[in-house]
Amino acid sequence: MPTIKAFQGKIPTIHPAAFIAENAVLVGDVTIHANASIWYNCVLRGDVAPIIIGEGSNIQDGTVIHVASQGLTGMAKPTIVGKNCTVGHMALLHACTVEDEAFVGMQACLLDGSIVQTQAMLGAGSLLTGGKIVPTGFLWAGRPAKQLRALTLEERAFLTQSAYHYQALAIASSNI
Repeated sequence: MPTIKAFQGKIPTIHPAAFIAENAVLVGDVTIHANASIWYNCVLRGDVAPIIIGEGSNIQDGTVIHVASQGLTGMAKPTIVGKNCTVGHMALLHACTVEDEAFVGMQACLLDGSIVQTQAMLGAGSLLTGGKIVPTGFLWAGRPAKQLRALTLEERAFLTQSAYHYQALAIASSNI
C-alpha cells in the first residue's frame, strides 16, 4: 500500500482510475486525476501548497515533487502537472508548472516558477532555473537549460504517445 498521509487537515485526493505504486508517498494537499500514474519510490509532498497531477500524466520512478511556502512573495507556490504529461525517472519538480502534453526528461530539475509549456520538452539531466519558460514546440536542455532547437513533428507526436504508453503500463501494473 502506498503511504497516504494527511497534513494540517489536508489529505491526498486520488481518482479511483489512477495508479499509485505500493511504495509511493503522498502527503497533504495532493490531487491525482483519472488515469494518472505515480510510480515506485515517488514522493509528492503538498505540505504548504497544492500539488496537482493531471489526467493521464505519469510521474516515473524516484521522482520528488514539492511546493514552496509563501516566503517573501506572500504567495504559496503550487506544483501543477497538466494532462498527458511524462515526467521521467528521478526528476525533481519544485513549485513549477508542466503544461498539457509536456515532457520532462530523467533527472531533470525544475525550480520555482519555471514552466514547461504544452508540447515542449526538457531534456534529461537538465536544470530549469527559477522563472524560466520552455516554450511550446521546443527542446531545452543543459545545466542551466537553454533552448536547443524546435521539436520535429515526430517528436511532438511522441509526447502524447509516451503518456498513452504509461497509461497502458499502469493498467497492466494494476492487474498484477
